Amino acid sequence: MTKLKIKSGDNVKVIAGDHKGSEGKVLSVDRVKNKAIVEGINVVKKHTKPSAQNPQGGIVEKEAPIQISNLSLLTADGQTTRVGFKMEGDKKVRYSKKSNEVI
Repeated sequence: MTKLKIKSGDNVKVIAGDHKGSEGKVLSVDRVKNKAIVEGINVVKKHTKPSAQNPQGGIVEKEAPIQISNLSLLTADGQTTRVGFKMEGDKKVRYSKKSNEVI
């Protein structure tokens, strides 16, 4: 497992791949596979069999994971930035390398 610079709840922009230029909110992060699920991006169709929860079955759309290296964090004003870590007193915080503000 590696230390990731993107957490769930962050706003990110896709910087490479089929969905380049799209923006969304990170729903979850898989630290083992280095992938993240971003809201509304990389939506795939999944065929489901009828079950107790879904008696109708059919085709369901859901988000698929994206490699974290293809994502870039967005600052409050909507610019992409790289992320760094620094100590503020006893606490380790993430900060934007572009604007030097704490995230």
